[in-house]
Amino acid sequence: MEFTDQLNRKIELAATPKRIVSLVPSQTELLSDLGLREEVVGITKFCIHPEEWFRSKTRVGGTKKYDFEKIKALQPDLIIGNKEENDQEQIQELMKHYTVWMSDIYSLQDAYDMITRVGALVGKNKEATLLKLEVEAKFNLFFNEVEALNVPAKTAYFIWNDPYMVAGHNTFINEMLKLCGFENVFLHKSSRYPAVNNEEILEANPELILLSSEPYPFKEKHIEQFRQLLPSATIRIVDGEMFSWYGSRLLRSPEYFRQLLKGISS
Repeated sequence: MEFTDQLNRKIELAATPKRIVSLVPSQTELLSDLGLREEVVGITKFCIHPEEWFRSKTRVGGTKKYDFEKIKALQPDLIIGNKEENDQEQIQELMKHYTVWMSDIYSLQDAYDMITRVGALVGKNKEATLLKLEVEAKFNLFFNEVEALNVPAKTAYFIWNDPYMVAGHNTFINEMLKLCGFENVFLHKSSRYPAVNNEEILEANPELILLSSEPYPFKEKHIEQFRQLLPSATIRIVDGEMFSWYGSRLLRSPEYFRQLLKGISS
């Protein structure tokens, strides 16, 4: 069986995979929601959903650094990764020894495409198609409501604290911001995840500051440091999984965004 990943690479599988290693948290959760209870044998230490898997499955390292001996011992017939989240050099090394399927996601359409392609890859076509249609329906309903909500448009989404780093152009996070009706004030930066200083933040003058729960775990105590910098801005701690996970977590994102927007606009 021949498949094409989102890097336009062709891979071949002799049969439906029975020993899968997932190197991406959001795609690990997707595999669980597609019903692959026994087939997934290895995950990363950041694959926290489902919790049962986090406690019971073999962890092969992080998303950037892997334990090659653990992976070898698992004898995977398929490894699933992502261009942005995984280390390119190590992925290329894995490709020398195993069948590796890679996703590459910047938009909601890319996420839909990944869900259906992974479903075909692992023998769960029907389940993946139904899941994708459900996510699509939830987002379409949300889109119909966004314009009616009066929310601050100029937005900065922070992913790191020291130094300050924000989500910029050509990122899945920025796609989610656009879908919520937010205008990312750092799209002009050349980097996709630029570091910014206080002067640049003041110059951008965002009306809304979103502090993500991941990868840096912003807490309520960080709100004050931003409030001192921009006293008139609206500041919120947000669930980073809802803005950056592109698997079955998308089932929950529209309702989360709906409540977030209502809270900001009220």
